[in-house]
Amino acid sequence: MTTINKEEIHKFSKMADEWWDVNGKFKPLHMFNPIRIDYILEMISKHFNLNKEEKAPLKNLKILDIGCGGGLISEPLSRLGANVTGLDASEKNIKIASLHAKKNNLKINYVNSSPENFDEKNFDIILNLEVVEHVENVDLFLRSCHRLLKSDCLMFTATLNRTFTSYIKAIVGAEYILRWLPVGTHDWNKFIKPEELEEKLKILNFSTLDISGMTFNPLKSKWRRSSDLSVNYIFLSKKT
Repeated sequence: MTTINKEEIHKFSKMADEWWDVNGKFKPLHMFNPIRIDYILEMISKHFNLNKEEKAPLKNLKILDIGCGGGLISEPLSRLGANVTGLDASEKNIKIASLHAKKNNLKINYVNSSPENFDEKNFDIILNLEVVEHVENVDLFLRSCHRLLKSDCLMFTATLNRTFTSYIKAIVGAEYILRWLPVGTHDWNKFIKPEELEEKLKILNFSTLDISGMTFNPLKSKWRRSSDLSVNYIFLSKKT
């Protein structure tokens, strides 16, 4: 059994050179990043009773960024003091991420692997950001995350809801009309409803701490946190 979908890995490997191009194929993620990082920092600070205004508020915390891509989330969290490991099944992604981190004098442990084949454990935080809709076996993926995470610690899962609205906005709109993403980036059938994700996590003894929507304001060209879960949402759970 594996979580690796070779077609998905090939798709993202082909675009790997563009990870850090803010106007390239990953422009939506660059636009998305500030609100995601703000949410992650807020929730980590609340759970671990940290002062997020400090220079390095995440120091001494071990974070595993699964499906790290070129390191768009790994690098900001490293700058906030975290001990970050970035995991990706695409060798090319890992090479791009490693070179960019080195160029910026950041110590991030990038590993070309999938979670079920990864041995390091006892992470304080696991990030699954825009990953579960691309994996081959979601149940195996989540079981692997459970094994790698310490008890009473956090997992963030950001993904897309399987709704008519998400089909119109995330596929027709983002891929075909606005051309934010290459056509074929997403398969609507692989989107997962929050209640489906919650049920899978409950079986693994994860408790739900928060579910927040992320919506795009086209007039301000900015993302914001909201109660609207119909397209993008981020699911915060705790291993009990």
